[in-house]
Amino acid sequence: MKLLYPTSLKLDISQIEGFPSVTLHPYDVKAPIPEEHVDAEILVTWTNSSDNLKDAVNRLTKLRWIQSLAAGPNDVLSAGFDTSKVAVTTGSGLHDHTVAEHTLGLLLNAARRFYEMRDYQLQGKWPGHLGGPQPDRPADRFTTLRDARVLIWGFGNIAKTLTPSLVQLGSQVRGVARRQGVRNGIEVYSEDKLAELLPETDALVMILPGDPSTRHALNTERLKLLPKHAWVVNVGRGTSIDEDALYDALVEERIGGAALDVFETEPLPEPSKLWKAPNLILSPHAAGGRPQGAEQLIVENLRKFLAGQQLKNLI
Repeated sequence: MKLLYPTSLKLDISQIEGFPSVTLHPYDVKAPIPEEHVDAEILVTWTNSSDNLKDAVNRLTKLRWIQSLAAGPNDVLSAGFDTSKVAVTTGSGLHDHTVAEHTLGLLLNAARRFYEMRDYQLQGKWPGHLGGPQPDRPADRFTTLRDARVLIWGFGNIAKTLTPSLVQLGSQVRGVARRQGVRNGIEVYSEDKLAELLPETDALVMILPGDPSTRHALNTERLKLLPKHAWVVNVGRGTSIDEDALYDALVEERIGGAALDVFETEPLPEPSKLWKAPNLILSPHAAGGRPQGAEQLIVENLRKFLAGQQLKNLI
């Protein structure tokens, strides 16, 4: 049995070796699959080009399982693989810590207005209004994570990793997911409660997957439900926010601001209005991009695959 692994990520192959029936072969994720490897049954993907994946669809006729190292393998699913014949597993869990850390950084940036301080620094000006004596936890502004009401929409593994840091800093954290319940000590509500939750939110963190059901989940109507001082942070998928509606809300000062790591079109086009939107922090899809523990996930699923067991993170 042949497993192809990507050279786009530095994997410790010694951790994956040890399966007598499996041979490991590196491949270039930006080039066609080499002819001598078209008989591969297992494909590990990471940052593959669309042409590479389409080539794999057409030429890897014996393929039985794809292990994506991305949390959301939209590239694999859109390439055209027959998922009734090819199992697809995600890299869910590999990006939890990096995305959680980035999200925390965006929230702190928004609350403490580091982005505005930087703007003044580049102009050689002293932002006196941001320093000196300040009101402590004003109700009409988002200035601290202490006592801040943080709502995490898309309460999965990343949210569970992020939450302890927020709680330690004094935030009041609640979650929203498709199913309600208590997860890691946090009350998680179903999405039909959003109309009640959004008006009680200082910072809305969005970690939604990118699929048709989440497209423009944050739209004009839901933006209007947020308090005027509330911030929106998106580290999930760009399609979950109606960017025109968000731009209007920022320009009209109907929300406090937004920090976005993901966009409907990436890279963000040069003509986009978002570049000049007030109180908007942009980061270039930088929250993840560093799978941690990929070897352990590959080994765990390889064992399950060879044993005919249910694979982890199976779509």
